Amino acid sequence: MRLLLDTHILIWALGEPKRLPKDARNALESPLNEVMFSAASIWEIAIKAQLERTNFKVSPEEIARAALDSGFVELPVRFGHGAKVSSLPLHHRDPFDRILVAQAMTEPCHLLTADAILAKYSELVLVV
Repeated sequence: MRLLLDTHILIWALGEPKRLPKDARNALESPLNEVMFSAASIWEIAIKAQLERTNFKVSPEEIARAALDSGFVELPVRFGHGAKVSSLPLHHRDPFDRILVAQAMTEPCHLLTADAILAKYSELVLVV
């Protein structure tokens, strides 16, 4: 199975894996699954770190390096992902979450998230 991590799940998987339910941790550790993180998540972390948000204290470079070192695969943002956003209903207004949903739908892959609102978009969105 192909799994795309939303930004919070990525941060938790790398720094606080106990925050994830056991089944989510097992899915991330399974050699049968391809675990991906989006370049958009690194961009979001960079912006929030610059704004000095308390929950984004790690540098985007450190997160990206840790993700790659963990065996996660970077998913670049492609024009098809950006174009897909225009067809999404406005269930959610956060542009980072919307691009992640678009990536999941375009690739296709399952998006792991803690945000239940995102499940309105597709059966590919899995709330953990």
